[in-house]
Amino acid sequence: MAASAHLMRAMAVRTPAPIETNPLQAVEVERPRPEAGELLVRVRVCGVCRTDLHVTEGDLPARHQWIIPGHEVVGEVVDLGEGCRRFSPGARVGIGWLRQTCGVCAYCRRDRENLCPNACFTGWDRNGGYAQWTTVREDFAYPLPRTIADEQVAPLLCAGIIGYRAIKRAEIRPGATVGLYGFGGSAHLALQVLQHWKCRVFVMTRGGPHQELAKAIGAEWIGSAEEPPPAPLEAAILFAPAGNLILPALRALDRGGILAVAGIYLSAIPPLDYERHLFYEKELRSVTANTRRDGEEFLKIAGEIPILTHTAPMALDEANLALQMLKHDQLQGAAVLRIS
Repeated sequence: MAASAHLMRAMAVRTPAPIETNPLQAVEVERPRPEAGELLVRVRVCGVCRTDLHVTEGDLPARHQWIIPGHEVVGEVVDLGEGCRRFSPGARVGIGWLRQTCGVCAYCRRDRENLCPNACFTGWDRNGGYAQWTTVREDFAYPLPRTIADEQVAPLLCAGIIGYRAIKRAEIRPGATVGLYGFGGSAHLALQVLQHWKCRVFVMTRGGPHQELAKAIGAEWIGSAEEPPPAPLEAAILFAPAGNLILPALRALDRGGILAVAGIYLSAIPPLDYERHLFYEKELRSVTANTRRDGEEFLKIAGEIPILTHTAPMALDEANLALQMLKHDQLQGAAVLRIS
């Protein structure tokens, strides 16, 4: 019994495989210990993100023999590594995708730490939040808005922050006409920021729960990606990992419009026709992770609105099911695993 006090329950992937084969396995592993500059966090909830699916299925190549996914972590600080001063035991913190950067490369020095070639990521390079305990460098942990509860704030830590990063990459200004392609966990959070900014928002998504949710939140127009939107778009964000949607999204842009691709993974993009898709100074931009400043800015805005997160709570041992439902568009909002 004494030994079990040092173990924790987790869901880990050893051999990436299609999620329908249930590659995540329930395991008992040693509880982590915080190193210098790290916090030990008791995980309360962990959001389920499409990037977790890419890690579990192997779209993102494995970097270890096994890994615990999860990078939308909300928890309580229970122990401090040497030198920690920013948080105290009992503090509520969030842990996102970006776990560590070098701080000295050209990108870090230019406030573009999301491009750091030496970066490490939660749930890919280091064990994440599909577990009872995890660690985080205290300078990469987020204080969370008090106005949003644990289960609702979890999806903000990746889906929300990445959506906000995409908004910045697309240079969206208050009052702009914007198209959102795909409407899942990230897009339904970005829509609320855009509404807060009084933007005109059109949502292009497949039928069923996604269209119902977009309508409930208040999108002005909802249709398929192949349909031309009611007006030319000043900016657009592609949330679906489908490269074929690049073409209709670029066609829908007004002159000088920007399309930002929010995913870490995208299927092949069909050939572009320069005159139809890019002429008149249209731009296609990728989104790569986020900076801590993005996270801090977004969480402040989220607390002010406050953002309403549509979640589907599930148990830790249902992680495979949660990712299957995510893959097959069966979730209305974002799945959140209740850990403790």
